[in-house]
Amino acid sequence: MKISFDKEKSHSHKLQFANNIKIALAIEFANKNKNPSLTIDPENTKAELVSDNFKLFNTTAILQYVLNDFNVDKYAITTLEPLLYKETSSHSKEVVTKAIEIIFSGNNSDVFPVTASNLIVFADAYALDADQFSTYKNLPDILTNALKVARTQTPRQSSEFKHSGAVNIDETFKVLKNTTTDGKILPRENEKNILVTSALPYVNNVPHLGNIIGSVLSADIYARYCKARNYNTLFICGTDEYGTATETKALEEKVSPKELCDKYHKIHAQVYDWFQIGFDRFGRTTTPKQTIIAQDIFTKLNNNGFLEEKSMKQLYCPEHKAYLADRYVEGECPKCHYEDARGDQCDKCGGLLDPFELINPRCKLDNATPEPRNSEHIFLCLDKLEGEIKKWVDKASEEGEWSKNSKTITQSWLKEGLQPRCITRDLVWGTPVPLEKYKNKVLYVWFDATIGYVSITANYTDDWKKWWKNPENVKLYQFMGKDNVPFHSVIFPGSQLGTKENWTMLHHLSTTEYLQYEGGKFSKSRGIGVFGNNAQEIGVSPSVWRYYLASVRPESSDSQFSWSDFVTRNNSELLANLGNLVNRLVKFVNAKYNGVVPDYDIKNLDNFSGLTSDINKILESYIDEMEHTHEKRGLELAMSLSSRGNLFLQENKLDNSLFSEFPAKSDAVVGVGLNIIYTVASVICPFMPETAELIYKMLNAPALKIDNKFHLSILGGHNINKAEYLFQRIDEKKIDEWRSKYSGQQV
Repeated sequence: MKISFDKEKSHSHKLQFANNIKIALAIEFANKNKNPSLTIDPENTKAELVSDNFKLFNTTAILQYVLNDFNVDKYAITTLEPLLYKETSSHSKEVVTKAIEIIFSGNNSDVFPVTASNLIVFADAYALDADQFSTYKNLPDILTNALKVARTQTPRQSSEFKHSGAVNIDETFKVLKNTTTDGKILPRENEKNILVTSALPYVNNVPHLGNIIGSVLSADIYARYCKARNYNTLFICGTDEYGTATETKALEEKVSPKELCDKYHKIHAQVYDWFQIGFDRFGRTTTPKQTIIAQDIFTKLNNNGFLEEKSMKQLYCPEHKAYLADRYVEGECPKCHYEDARGDQCDKCGGLLDPFELINPRCKLDNATPEPRNSEHIFLCLDKLEGEIKKWVDKASEEGEWSKNSKTITQSWLKEGLQPRCITRDLVWGTPVPLEKYKNKVLYVWFDATIGYVSITANYTDDWKKWWKNPENVKLYQFMGKDNVPFHSVIFPGSQLGTKENWTMLHHLSTTEYLQYEGGKFSKSRGIGVFGNNAQEIGVSPSVWRYYLASVRPESSDSQFSWSDFVTRNNSELLANLGNLVNRLVKFVNAKYNGVVPDYDIKNLDNFSGLTSDINKILESYIDEMEHTHEKRGLELAMSLSSRGNLFLQENKLDNSLFSEFPAKSDAVVGVGLNIIYTVASVICPFMPETAELIYKMLNAPALKIDNKFHLSILGGHNINKAEYLFQRIDEKKIDEWRSKYSGQQV
């Protein structure tokens, strides 16, 4: 005889399940009694018992025939069976309660009397409401075996999974909050304390994409990485607001320097907020604490004999009657003959300049020819500090593994020999020089600005010395473009050393080269390139901008912003790789499992150990690269983990058939796949925090720590939320539109 299970799509899940329980029981009893001899027919989709002489197509009759027991309680026929044909029933619970009373009547225990009638009532009742049988622990083995077989033979439905919003997460590896009771982040004993700073953006203009990736975004990515590793981390930045350039720009805009700084500080803050730069404090250098700390450092340097007076020749603009900051003198570079070199540096050859070296110098503001004039100034005696600075650089650059360009630029300064450097200016807008003779002068912005890191921290917490005068317990990481290196690797450390105090000094210096725009330079005045406010106008998510800028971060050489590359990376990497992985699996779990993570067993997966090994290798490489601030490579590895997740789903052919026909494997693929997504969210979080937060929201899970090993933190019974799109496709037609708009043709 041949027997087959019910796989008819027209039947409700409950009816199929009840029929298949009876078929499975028939097979169990036939095997046990060795009569009749049954062969399973896998091709037949109808529940039937077929012999040469007859065919039975009613599963109740099939079970009665095999047991040779034709008694059946009418309750099964009149009440239970009709409900199996309905999708829902408001009184199923009461009906099943009554069925249980029938099965166990007169027994006063949970011992199951094995009769055909009881088995039929049980099969129908269990299919209607299995939960009511959960308290009965002594069901016969033949019954529990049949249930297992029936489940594998019955295509599952999402209605089997009850979405209650339950949370079942192993929080051992979640990201911890690192603030004190007053909400401040302070160093902790016996912990990894990381102080991150970004070069302070100058306040007189809107930052462009090169500025953003060169400093604040690079620093933010690293700070977020450290926090996701549960390192105790503080991220400090702010606007650099003093100096000739501010005074000159204020003249240009016909406002006071303070009004100018207020305007641009707000613009900078808005731009960085939109780019989701997660400063713990975004301050400014024009504060009373800046004056106190900068003057204190100046005074200690003076008392220790590291300051001297000299007469200095400066360029003076007779047109607007003011001394010119080096950067506000332009002319021909004497080294490479670039016509638009600045008085402090040539952007083309990178050479450091003295404004008097420029050929045909001109005032940037009004093109007037500047005049040389002499003025008394204070100089920082870097020559007296050279030995200490060199010794410190050799040790710090080695221990802190500075980026190659940081070392090269610093060593070029040291190789030439350090000379006294002027640290005062003939200005009103700046930190006053704390000497009576020089009370009408201010501290030079490049001596003063780096002290801003300290004063901004002091405005964040009165316990700022726990960060800045605690070198035994704090590691300082600084991020900037290559033009800022000497001020952070020579002048500021030299000032710290000259005070003879126990300062927290630079540990790691991460320096970028220049980001070019479509083969040229960014220029606000010429309308070339994308600036912070433009990025918001375009209507593309900040996560996409952050991803793209990190992917082209100019870590070892100049790189290019390209609109075609920008669009391609969004569509082929973010959308097709990361977006596809998350959307595919979260949608599947909601459609098939009603958003409930099934109980899963990794034994039902082929080569789970191989998968784990692959993921762990990616995580270990990712952490190694990120620890060394190789963010571009870190992002590539994060996306490779997403690719591995997509491959995992493809290898295991996650689809409707797997869910219906191989439930144990489907459950394992879903459980492990969701944990891969959870891990992917953790490693992309430094780069795309908004995207990671959306994934955490979908997974209904807290932020996951970046760990060296892959963990199954999302457990069976956990409920996830509905799928949401992470990214949107960008029409390729936008490439030419945006390229035209930002090519310098706009007013």
